[in-house]
Amino acid sequence: MLEVRHLTKRFGGLAAVNDVSLTLNKGEILGLIGPNGAGKTTFFNCVAGAMQPSEGQVFLEGRELTGKKAHDVCRAGIGRTYQIVKPFGKLSVRDNVVVGALNQTRHVAEARRIADEALELTGLADQRDVLAASMPLPRRKRLEIARALATGPKILLLDEVMAGLNPSEVELAIELIKKLRSSGIAILIIEHLMRVITSVSDRIVVMHHGEKLAEGAPSAVMNDRKVVEAYLGEGFIAQD
Repeated sequence: MLEVRHLTKRFGGLAAVNDVSLTLNKGEILGLIGPNGAGKTTFFNCVAGAMQPSEGQVFLEGRELTGKKAHDVCRAGIGRTYQIVKPFGKLSVRDNVVVGALNQTRHVAEARRIADEALELTGLADQRDVLAASMPLPRRKRLEIARALATGPKILLLDEVMAGLNPSEVELAIELIKKLRSSGIAILIIEHLMRVITSVSDRIVVMHHGEKLAEGAPSAVMNDRKVVEAYLGEGFIAQD
């Protein structure tokens, strides 16, 4: 569904992303990992249209999206979340998600129906009338996913949706991600929690210093000597 060819993003003389290519298949979860500063979020920004790449191409189902603005990329079918969640604090949970649903329709009643479906799927239906500003972090994370989901994505880019969650909240988030995949959405996820990445990902891509360091099945990547040295550390041993 998604094909990224030789993506590069330069800031002056610094290549934050350097010649990275990857594919994401229908119904697949692809994990994107690497040290802080590896270029993962910059890669997301270029794919989603928040930044324009210096070089390279982005295709969704064969249609080129390179150079498109973020709202056009979203309408084409790529939704995303952000590391730092920033809901519209003075709006209700439901109205926050309606904002995302208006990407699909201009009719408010239809947008509310779409929003209610997204809230049901993400476990926030009973919070629909709560002001977003009053929600704790775990629910804000779910709200971020619900709003992205309401845009009608074929592909969802999830940027560290587990950060700041406790173990039980992480387990709930893992189940949500699996549920999203079963609904037919392909997922590209950035995450630092290795037990999350290994449990949900079909494949993993590792970035380091802006470049693709490794790619493959979770067990193979986790035991790759280059990945251990650059990111995981000698104390990490992946289990099949």
